[in-house]
Amino acid sequence: MENFAASVRQAELALRDLFEPTPLQKNDHLSAKYGAEIWLKREDLTPVRSYKLRGAFNAMRKIGAGAQGHFVCASAGNHAQGMAFACRHFGAKGTIFMPVTTPKQKIDKTRIFGGGAVEIVLTGDYFDQTLAAAQEFARTEGAAFLSPFDDPDIIEGQATVGLEILTQLGVAPDLVVLPVGGGGLSAGVTRLLGELSPATQIEFAEPEGGASLREALVAGAPVTLPSVDTFVDGAAVARIGALPFDALRRFSACQVHAAPEDRICATMLEMLNIEGIVLEPAGALAVDVLRDIPDLAGKRIVCVCSGGNFDFERLPEVKERAQRFSGLKRYFILRMPQRPGALRDFLQLLGPEDDIARFEYLKKSARNFGSILIGIETTRPENLDLLRDRLDEAGIKHRDITRDPVLAEFLI
Repeated sequence: MENFAASVRQAELALRDLFEPTPLQKNDHLSAKYGAEIWLKREDLTPVRSYKLRGAFNAMRKIGAGAQGHFVCASAGNHAQGMAFACRHFGAKGTIFMPVTTPKQKIDKTRIFGGGAVEIVLTGDYFDQTLAAAQEFARTEGAAFLSPFDDPDIIEGQATVGLEILTQLGVAPDLVVLPVGGGGLSAGVTRLLGELSPATQIEFAEPEGGASLREALVAGAPVTLPSVDTFVDGAAVARIGALPFDALRRFSACQVHAAPEDRICATMLEMLNIEGIVLEPAGALAVDVLRDIPDLAGKRIVCVCSGGNFDFERLPEVKERAQRFSGLKRYFILRMPQRPGALRDFLQLLGPEDDIARFEYLKKSARNFGSILIGIETTRPENLDLLRDRLDEAGIKHRDITRDPVLAEFLI
């Protein structure tokens, strides 16, 4: 029976019909920051700006794509674009189901990658509804349904990332950091490294609001998370795939690092401003969790940057969340007396580096007092601690709602 590494080599050879290996780049900034030799595997530089093309292409190749082939998937992002590109390459028919809430930019991009080979069907307000519709359509039409991660051929295709890393690096890395969503990429790469580079240490990165692998490892089986924060849309998966979990169950939950969504935003801005690298939230996961992994000094480390499909209309939100994580922006509700000069008295409490970014008069809850929502930006986190002390000294009642999930959602 052909071993896994040999089949991945065949997949990698076939993949060269689409694109050359993505760059493996040593990053001097991160290397200096962590005292290690850190390399970035730039999957954000595939033709569809994510690794998903690999799995879709491999699955279609092995099924036998061509003019008579019909493939179906449900996706609002990278998997849809990967399958669309592969359909155009093979001349196969593709039907892509997307939620009706999918941004127009993603729909248009998928249509461009697919050319005339794909049809896009918008259905369902939530992804589970979209997925059910796609699977039913595939059964009715006798088409091949392509799972984004829970399929052996998809996993085999994603494993080509690991094979390229070993070839390009020329030596075994000490550590590889992998982002995890549904688990297809991590399952494929870890299985390949287990055969070809068993001494390489593996660490995983998940979004804090979608840590499905960590919870599965704790429980000993895949579990469905009760809720998911969808900000890291490329990796916010409520349940790890069954096949990926079979490949990953040998790892420990302590090897899985949950990245806070606001901190991911700070990492995205760091990579954009310092390195000029545009990463989507899921693409920044592996770089973000480097700070959580002990004993990096002196090691040769590869971080897989899984995608760069970032809509720059989201940049203000990313900046906002990064500032909040870094402590450079806070939101307060102030209880202010209703008298002339009260606002002027408050403004005198601001420091020279403090700036009002938002000011909203919420309501008059009593004749003599009113509530104000105020956002303050500054240049150093300690400035806002000093402001809070001055508010206490002045007798101005206040509440910091920056990290209050309920109030922040409705007011900020």
